[in-house]
Amino acid sequence: MARKLPELNTSSTADMAFLLLTFFLMTTTMNVDSGIQRNLPPMPTDEEQEAEINERNILQVKVNQWNDLLVAGERMDVMQLKDKVVEFFLNPYNEANLSDKEEKEIDLLGTMMVTRGVVSLQNDRGANYGTYIQVQNELTRALNEMREDAARKYFNMSYGNMDEAHRRAINTLIPPSISEAPPRSSL
Repeated sequence: MARKLPELNTSSTADMAFLLLTFFLMTTTMNVDSGIQRNLPPMPTDEEQEAEINERNILQVKVNQWNDLLVAGERMDVMQLKDKVVEFFLNPYNEANLSDKEEKEIDLLGTMMVTRGVVSLQNDRGANYGTYIQVQNELTRALNEMREDAARKYFNMSYGNMDEAHRRAINTLIPPSISEAPPRSSL
């Protein structure tokens, strides 16, 4: 006669597995991916879509596969980009190689000269993500600096403390004119 092997009591194994799963789900933190905060510009009207942009009004910013920054065809350090963008948009002496301006009626400000300039950013597929982020930060810093200066000049207050109507006026005066072209290989 063969001896019968004793059975193991596994009735509480499922309970223990559930408790362990619950413990790990409640104590584990998940990394959340974050991106660059950007507000998309409003859809252009039919007139804006048909209008061609004069070559003078485009500031080409390119990052090549070796992470070199080329601004208007000239090699530049990333730390100089903000000042170049501010100079391009504001064009205080109406130089022919910087952006053109047009008269616009702006609520709370009246008739003002507004830039027609656009920064066109293009990256090489081989460029470093860190370099791309540095360039984006400098472009954002340029816009923020121009808006802050305009807010203090015209309304004597910080851009961050303005109500919606005042912000809209400053955003019309200093439009967010940054266009990002699709990445290419070998810029």
